[in-house]
Parts: sequence; C-alpha cells; structure tokens
Amino acid sequence: MKMSSLELSEVLKEGELEKRSDNLLQFWRKKTCVLTSDSLNIYADGQKRSKAKELKLQSIKKVDCVERTGRFVYFTIVTTDNKEIDFRCFDEDTCWNAVITMALIDFQNRKAIQDFKSLQETTSPGHQERHLVKSL
Repeated sequence: MKMSSLELSEVLKEGELEKRSDNLLQFWRKKTCVLTSDSLNIYADGQKRSKAKELKLQSIKKVDCVERTGRFVYFTIVTTDNKEIDFRCFDEDTCWNAVITMALIDFQNRKAIQDFKSLQETTSPGHQERHLVKSL
C-alpha cells in the first residue's frame, strides 16, 4: 500500500483557514488545512474528502504582510515564482502564520545542511582520489 506524502510527514498543525479566491470577486473561502514538515495541504471541504492542493515548503519564499484587524489575522504566502496567496484566520486561533514561518525556517535549515553535506562529500579528499583513479 502506497502512503501519501501527508501520511509520511509529521503533522505540525491542522485546522481551518480562509483563503482568498483568485477570481475577480475575491471571496474568502473556508479551507481545511494540514501543515506538515514538508508542505501545506489545502482541502476544499472540512472532511478532507477532496484532493488536497499541496503547497510544498520548497516552493514558498516567505510569509509576508501579517496584519491583525478586528477578529482576523491576515497573511500572504509568497511563492518562489512570486505568486501571492492570501489567507486569514481567527485571532483566537494559534497563529497559522507563525507556525508556517517556523516550518519554513526548519525546512530551509534541513535543506542547507543536506546541501552542505552533499558538497562536502563531493569535495572530500577520498572522493577526489576515487575520481582520479576512475579517470586513469
């Protein structure tokens, strides 16, 4: 049985967010969201029966424009291709924007360590010697 990436990743936060639609009228729509260590999964329905839209953390540049107005906290996720996705949540909820920001920082740190280790392996003396022997 194949497991989804959602089932394989640690769930950091689950609950309801409102997302502003991309259409001309820009209505706020309630979405059930699940934040994992690798992505933000956005479901159209509250029972998570619909297929989730998966926003990978590697495609998020930053969480921006955090504003508290009345009973809502508004924030924008900016993707690596500079697309902006607007969200809001109720003020009394644990701030989604902070949890997403911390997950993004953790993801970027894990990636930086992985990249550094890969670079170290390719520039280590043992690797260079093996490469020279192969080329002879």
